[in-house]
Amino acid sequence: MRKILGCILTPIFYIGFAVCLLIFHPIQWLSLKLGGYSAHKKSVDILNFFLTHCNYLLFNSVTFIDNKKLPLNTPIIFVANHQSTYDIPAMIYFLRRFHGKFISKVELATAGIPSISFNLKHGGAANIDRKDPKQSIAEILKLANNMKQKNWSAFIFPEGTRTRNGKMKTFNVGGIATLMKKNPTALIVPVAITGSYEMVQYGMFPLRPFTPLKWEVLDPIQTEGLTIEEIVKLAEETIRNKVED
Repeated sequence: MRKILGCILTPIFYIGFAVCLLIFHPIQWLSLKLGGYSAHKKSVDILNFFLTHCNYLLFNSVTFIDNKKLPLNTPIIFVANHQSTYDIPAMIYFLRRFHGKFISKVELATAGIPSISFNLKHGGAANIDRKDPKQSIAEILKLANNMKQKNWSAFIFPEGTRTRNGKMKTFNVGGIATLMKKNPTALIVPVAITGSYEMVQYGMFPLRPFTPLKWEVLDPIQTEGLTIEEIVKLAEETIRNKVED
């Protein structure tokens, strides 16, 4: 029955999602041209508010447990498990006060996807070519420098690819290590995501309706005296305890 309802509701979801992207593409362009970074960021934040709320078209619930104790004006590396494409809008919107930027595949920045590709190109993301290690390191270092100079933060999915069954993969050290070289005092904050892999359990069509989606921002990792490898492992274990409990 749920799959049948998904067949009915998924086109409605996709239409709503696409309309948001199409409407905000020219809005982003105008905001950037007329108001620079600040205006562009506000347009992206509003876009992701609407993209997040598109989940209600599937009768999915959205629960975001923020961490109000996190300081502002301090670079933060938000480390999250990755369950689906739909992990992203809620993180951008609910954590917008931290100016978080994603490490993304360069293919998404060049794909011409309305709103998404434009934001990746012009919003400060690190767009990496996985086949070109030198380019990838240079992009991540550029983001790391912006974190240091502008107090931006970063969102990173260290698994590299999305889970298919909700079971987490081992976290990779590389991206976090590169960011921390330039920002050794940055906070490492785990984010546990649950439910969104169930939303795509049938694939891109139909999407699964009546699915509870949850993001939980946990307390910063205590990094004093730990190596990068130990920090990443601790972040992985902290998230795993929440996700696979």
